[in-house]
Amino acid sequence: MKAGFRIVFFKEMRDILRDRKTLLLMIVLPIVAVPLLLNLLIGFVMKQEEEARTEVLEYVVFGAAHAPELAKRFAAADGFEQVSLGSADELAGAIREDRIDFGLVIPEQAAARLSDLEQATIEFHYDNASASSKVEERVGDMVEAFNEELTAERLAKLGVSSSRERKAVLKPVRLEEKGTGDLREVIGDQIGGMVPYFFIAFCFMGVVYPAIHLGAGEKERGTLETLLLAPIPRHQLVIGKFLAVFSGGIIAVLLNLASVGTWLAIKAGEFRGVLGSLIGAIDTLDLVLLALMLIPVAAMFAALLLSVSIFARNSPEASTLISPFGIVLIVPAVLALLPGVELNWFWAWVPVTNVSLAMKELLKGTMDYSMLLAIFASSTLIAVGLLFFCAKWFNRESVLFRV
Repeated sequence: MKAGFRIVFFKEMRDILRDRKTLLLMIVLPIVAVPLLLNLLIGFVMKQEEEARTEVLEYVVFGAAHAPELAKRFAAADGFEQVSLGSADELAGAIREDRIDFGLVIPEQAAARLSDLEQATIEFHYDNASASSKVEERVGDMVEAFNEELTAERLAKLGVSSSRERKAVLKPVRLEEKGTGDLREVIGDQIGGMVPYFFIAFCFMGVVYPAIHLGAGEKERGTLETLLLAPIPRHQLVIGKFLAVFSGGIIAVLLNLASVGTWLAIKAGEFRGVLGSLIGAIDTLDLVLLALMLIPVAAMFAALLLSVSIFARNSPEASTLISPFGIVLIVPAVLALLPGVELNWFWAWVPVTNVSLAMKELLKGTMDYSMLLAIFASSTLIAVGLLFFCAKWFNRESVLFRV
């Protein structure tokens, strides 16, 4: 029966579409979860950034009399509130307990060193383990402004009064940066490694439950024996099941990209600055190429997970066996985040990593389209090899009827 695999495919697709859990991960999750997560993530980051810059920082100063001008500058600045503390020995504990945000300890010799036109050292205590805090940046800006004022006074005493003369004295040589990369390349390089990770993860999730449902699930439902009695060669049974699982991954990817594309079209006008420029630079062709590159990846995942599911005795065992593959298969995608890993003819043949790097180049707008052939060839050859193994695996009675 030449068209046997088609019968199996349509039968398995009907079974998949009846399973609510599969529908949830294959259809609902990409459509609803991705835009929601993007909204929440970007909104949260922007909110945290704004709060960190506008938050009123509570601080203490010990030895203010030794640098009174600096102490007055902090007291008069918006966003800073001076509080009292017993002694400098309590600084570490007060910062850990969030009673204060930072503390300055000005030593007694600071006054003499400043008056003698020397450099004074001031201790700056803060929580350097808080990555989201802007304390260091904001205090640094205040001290830098104070330094510029003192520098101007000192140079004026030496007869250097104009701004141009001060710059010439302090920085005899000025480096003028002329970066060759545009804004899209810079931002795409910074965040481009993370985007493929999410697409590949959703592609993987899109094939997990269809693979379990059509492999180990068939054994649980007691329908495998009936299917094997059908006048259809076993390799066509495998192809039909594979196409159904593969379709689950493709549907998840396409819905994922469609939801992201819709979200970008809606939100493109709302974001300003760097983020808005990057979103506006991503066009329909980029999304189409992303989808095309994920097709052989979905085929690899489908063939591999179907083989594992066929081997498992039941669905719980299949889930247990598949879980480690989720980590192993995502690791190559994470390689795109490592410094120095760029798309070249070597990485173009490394499965999953090549797709991650190609997606990164697409976001940057620097894709070398001649490498697409190697990327497709690599993924397709591995997918065909895994499908061949799955077919051989399905012909073994010891695998199908494990006890």
